[in-house]
Amino acid sequence: MPSPFPGMDPYLEHPFLWPDVHNRLITAIADEISPQVAPNYYVGLERRAYLFKPDDIVFVGRPDVSIVDPPRQPAQPVMTGFAVAEPSAIYEVDLPMAEEVSESFLEIREVKTGRLITLMELLSPVNKISDEGREQYIRKRADVLRTWTNLVEIDLLRAGKPMPMVGPDVESDYRILISPGWRRPHARLHAFSLRQPIPEISIPLQKGEDEPTLALNDVLHSLYKRARFDLRLDYHKPPVPPLSDADTAWARQRNVNRET
Repeated sequence: MPSPFPGMDPYLEHPFLWPDVHNRLITAIADEISPQVAPNYYVGLERRAYLFKPDDIVFVGRPDVSIVDPPRQPAQPVMTGFAVAEPSAIYEVDLPMAEEVSESFLEIREVKTGRLITLMELLSPVNKISDEGREQYIRKRADVLRTWTNLVEIDLLRAGKPMPMVGPDVESDYRILISPGWRRPHARLHAFSLRQPIPEISIPLQKGEDEPTLALNDVLHSLYKRARFDLRLDYHKPPVPPLSDADTAWARQRNVNRET
């Protein structure tokens, strides 16, 4: 069954589901772009890792980590009179181990030289919500912006603060930033709402070259059907993060139309 939304499905943003959506979507984007940039370029799927404390991991959507206080032993009764030596106690405890969280991104490289031409990022809660993850990502982003490498940054998450930029204070549910290396500091920002399809974008390569197109809306909706995300989503409950009152009413009506 198809998604009831014309563009981004807000139910896919749930932090426990997003890692699966992220990994599948970034791969689908690579499959869509690769034939368009060959034979001069290839698209590589790369990974970066972040190290988080257990409470941070849960915060950014890792449900397989729990923090449990060790059970307390019942208090011993107070003895009067003779002093009694209490036996030493042994408890089972857990240690706060840091855990590695990884995420994928795309690199378009020149076949002849291996030179990095375009970096494509699909943002995650690690980038937008976690203070430590956001700081690390912004540092890596700044490193890219100091080079000639093109940057394509796709933000399909309503939670968290948008990535920093200079210009008008744009309010939107979602956004895609396209920064060709030869146009810096100028960039193109595609801002769109829940009620709109995801816009088709052009992927910059080298100056003067034809740019491949990414029909991201089609890619996402095709993936939705292949992955059968509908089996994992309950459209009778509010999404996480929640919608505004107006969007909640609009989304409820779309779901009613979907079921009839």
